Amino acid sequence: MSLSEAQADVAPPEVPGRRNAQLGRFAVLTLGPVVAAVFTSALILLAFGVNPVTYYGFVVQRGLFSGLGLEQTLTRMAPLLFLAAGLIVSFRAGIWNLGVDGQFLLGAVAAAALAPALLGVVPGWLMLLAGFAVAGLVGAVWSVLPALLRAYQGVNEIITTLMMTFLGISLANVLVKLVFLDPGTTVPQTRTIPVADRLPRLFDSTISSGLIWAVAAVLLVHLVMTRTALGLKLRTVGANPHAAAHAGLSVPRLTVLVFAASAGFAGLAGASELLGVNGNVRADWNPAYGLMVIPLVFLARFHGVGSIVFIFFYSALLIGSESAARRVGVPQDFTLVLVATLLIFLGLAEWLDKRRRKERA
Repeated sequence: MSLSEAQADVAPPEVPGRRNAQLGRFAVLTLGPVVAAVFTSALILLAFGVNPVTYYGFVVQRGLFSGLGLEQTLTRMAPLLFLAAGLIVSFRAGIWNLGVDGQFLLGAVAAAALAPALLGVVPGWLMLLAGFAVAGLVGAVWSVLPALLRAYQGVNEIITTLMMTFLGISLANVLVKLVFLDPGTTVPQTRTIPVADRLPRLFDSTISSGLIWAVAAVLLVHLVMTRTALGLKLRTVGANPHAAAHAGLSVPRLTVLVFAASAGFAGLAGASELLGVNGNVRADWNPAYGLMVIPLVFLARFHGVGSIVFIFFYSALLIGSESAARRVGVPQDFTLVLVATLLIFLGLAEWLDKRRRKERA
């Protein structure tokens, strides 16, 4: 993002005509790729002899209008929102933290190792708090190497964070199989936290209370990044590091801070999934939530409320597609086709918008 775009959220109110133009541009760049992706995916379904109206009908009915399906949708949102909070921090600061999946898994494994050991030793609320704390800390620590390489050597963080993701996933599997393996089961997994000791449920439902903390995290990050001096400093560093250094800002220190905060939220996402839903971590488990959330955060233009809305509908799509796949005979991986199509149209929309603005300039 440019400096003017980074400061847009704290700029003075604009004239109605210009504001309407910006809203129109936002709608085209945000909703346009979504509509195009849904339409293209419908054509793919038709090519394989599947009625897209039937498929999408099952998706909507299961993900949004079924009582149990809606509860599963809201529960699925919690780890995705924690990841979104971390990505909003890094992307607004001009840093591409693409290692969130490794940070997520290591955070989950750390919580899975600590929480069962504290059962019966400390109160339940303290056990949950400790699990979240250690998960966030482990996630942040796993980002130290890419942070230092970017801050002091200028090494591209896209490469280093992706490499750390591969290492993190492998390390998580090794820890589950060799260090934190539950000897009481034949399946390679950590000890299971009983359902009664996990995060409380909301309103006598199956919805994990992690959803509340995840929503609060996204809103807090949005306020910090758009309404505080710290947020302005981070966005300035991302927009123009040389100008930030000339203004007296410690670019390396702020860069390390951004990495730690972003990765810490990824670790919290892992703890939310473990302590709220799964109860244990199995070997070779990798939901790859980070790759799912990245396009949603971009569609929302790094806006907190917009990210919550997109993640809600995407969670409904994930839950609904599982039922729709069984009913119409479509592989469950078809959701990934929709996401890939969305990424293509998102990139195309960005390219066309930049080309149009250059022509006007």
